[in-house]
Amino acid sequence: MGELNPERTIGELKELRRLTGDENGAQRVAFTAHWAKASSWLEEKARAVGAETERDEAGNLWMTLRGESDDALLIGGHSDSVPNGGWLDGCLNTLAGLEILRRIHAENDGRPPVTVRLVDWADEEGARFGKSLFGSSACSGNLDMGEARGLQDRDGISLPAALREQGIDFEKVKDSGRELASAKAYIELHIEQGPVLLDLDLPLGAVLGTFGVERHAITFHGQAAHSGSTPMNRRKDALLAAARMSPEIYRIAERHGGVCTIGSCLTKPGIVTSVVEECRITLDQRHLDGRALAQMLQEAREASARFAQEGSVSVGWERLWQIEPRPFDEKLIDCCDEAIREVCGRSHRLPSGPLHDAAEVARAGVPTVMMFVQSLHGISHNKIEDTKEEHLALAVRAFDRLASKAMEWMTSR
Repeated sequence: MGELNPERTIGELKELRRLTGDENGAQRVAFTAHWAKASSWLEEKARAVGAETERDEAGNLWMTLRGESDDALLIGGHSDSVPNGGWLDGCLNTLAGLEILRRIHAENDGRPPVTVRLVDWADEEGARFGKSLFGSSACSGNLDMGEARGLQDRDGISLPAALREQGIDFEKVKDSGRELASAKAYIELHIEQGPVLLDLDLPLGAVLGTFGVERHAITFHGQAAHSGSTPMNRRKDALLAAARMSPEIYRIAERHGGVCTIGSCLTKPGIVTSVVEECRITLDQRHLDGRALAQMLQEAREASARFAQEGSVSVGWERLWQIEPRPFDEKLIDCCDEAIREVCGRSHRLPSGPLHDAAEVARAGVPTVMMFVQSLHGISHNKIEDTKEEHLALAVRAFDRLASKAMEWMTSR
């Protein structure tokens, strides 16, 4: 019988950290030498397990144990990181999945009842070109080719050129979609990246889905005027109207149970001796419920118009990005919850504020669920990102049980 070894997974996480990180954190930015090094390292380990390996047209790495049935359980993650990132974000998923492949291969003499495929998605983070979920959105068929074709990094290198350096033909990336043809379930383990499980003092949680996102630029237009000679009651101050949005979006989020963020603010003419003529802020709104998200957006629009009128300025909106909420499969959520309770005794169901490749797989119609493990400090995308090793071990064990439950569910359908 095969035996799961979570301590081996922790050791491999540390090995990868030594291989592709430095004193500032992880450096596995997608389509760079460090990313390619990490991906090849993972591929070698998968081959040692007995898995077949291949890279699809989008650069995603597939590691497959062929089963009695062609129906496939997918286990997903990503090796890429943000610059100076944490040691667990993304790679915990792939290395926990690798350990599950080892256990399944040993238990079933290399022939599980269903096909099991571990996928290392290419460029989940979008750190270099500003486009997250590249590999999974290409595979799901939802990648905007026109937009992606024009993306450049800060050195002026285009995304198609960077892909070409890795042996990837940009024009063929959507051909990767054939990899989902036999997929019947998808599971993903990830650090929470926030403080919910930490505050509840729980190691693991079952994820209900990923938030929908409305992201807009809001620009208030006023009148530049001398800061010394213009009376306060005569000013058309664009910054004043924009500033009133900040507490209002917190009230909107509280009313609807979502989250809202004003993440940037740019003023013109941007000098100390002038009233602000133009102020551009960016608004990010997220919710798991589409109707609530739409209401949050409507209330923000109404608030901006009200503040503009009160300040004798005008306001305009520009949509930057939008994605619908992606609820996960109810039966697989139950399976995930059961797996956690069997290992830890207690579980908690929570939504995911960040996006993940799982959202694109669910968008493609594959039944999907995620499992979260607690993040110390509630911090990610930072070298201080961390999780207790005992929680990592519990996560590998619970994730393995989820894989078994998902296979049982697949064969019983």
